[in-house]
Amino acid sequence: METNTEINSHTRQLGRSGIQVSALGFGCWAIGGEWTDTEGQPLGWGKIDDEESVRAIHRALDLGVTFFDTADVYGTGHSERVLGRALGKRRADVVVATKWGNIFDEATRTRTGQDDTPAHARRALTASLDRLGTDHVDLYQLHISDADPERAAQLRDACEEFVREGLIRAYAWSTDDPDRAAVFAEGPHCTAVQHRLNILQDAPELLALCAESDLASINRSPLAMGLLTGKHSAGRALEAGDIRNAPPAWLPGFTADAGADPEWLGRVEALREILTSDGRTLAQGALAWIWARSPHTVPIPGFRSVAQAEENAGALAKGPLAVDQVAEVDRILER
Repeated sequence: METNTEINSHTRQLGRSGIQVSALGFGCWAIGGEWTDTEGQPLGWGKIDDEESVRAIHRALDLGVTFFDTADVYGTGHSERVLGRALGKRRADVVVATKWGNIFDEATRTRTGQDDTPAHARRALTASLDRLGTDHVDLYQLHISDADPERAAQLRDACEEFVREGLIRAYAWSTDDPDRAAVFAEGPHCTAVQHRLNILQDAPELLALCAESDLASINRSPLAMGLLTGKHSAGRALEAGDIRNAPPAWLPGFTADAGADPEWLGRVEALREILTSDGRTLAQGALAWIWARSPHTVPIPGFRSVAQAEENAGALAKGPLAVDQVAEVDRILER
């Protein structure tokens, strides 16, 4: 396992781009609010309060978070609008990442499909710039995890054109497939791969690719969709508009209408003592493991409140777990 504890606990470089970001980013999926697919499957995290979202973003900025990750489809455009409004005149102080590839109806808050054409990439980028209230995106990410590699090569080339035009600074692919991520990595301005990573779901092949190609490892689901916050219990269903209450196949750890999976909660409980050592909360310990896992990692936990923003940002001061603590995690999880 590649580990590194001798790092600046507050900042990291976004791969080979030279762009500096806070070691912790904030994921803006949840603040998009409720939205569904065409069959009514919830794709959001339930109801949200836009004013609280804005206050949380402002608090994150005050606490040193300079990296925010969203997507055009989150809340069918709503997440981008809220983030753009919250950043306002502080846009120049942060690094903004968004994603494209899905098509949706803002009026009905419905995701209607996908479009992997270069023409759609340009249309989507134009629309994202408008919703975010900015003239460029710092990191533009393909949001179709299983896109055809040959098509992805065309999209990579389109992103290079966007860089030349000054519309984006760098690009990445949000995928859990190392072979697909490697296709984008061939582009000179590809600087990251976004993928799932948390203490319960490791990703050694993708971390190896990031090390070999000097890419940032942007980590979605760093708190295992909330399981690593310690706030879930078995048998307690979540609200109807929460994707975790009707989890699709790619979302393990939760069961339909019954909340968190007891088996997954058992693993979390086994890790509690080590993760909450040194004055950390459970969530802060989970983030600290990610930083210790690789010097390329930038976890992006979600948030819906000022309190969550404060807890997550508080992990920065604690830094990564120590080498012996990482070894203890491996022993507990028997890996």
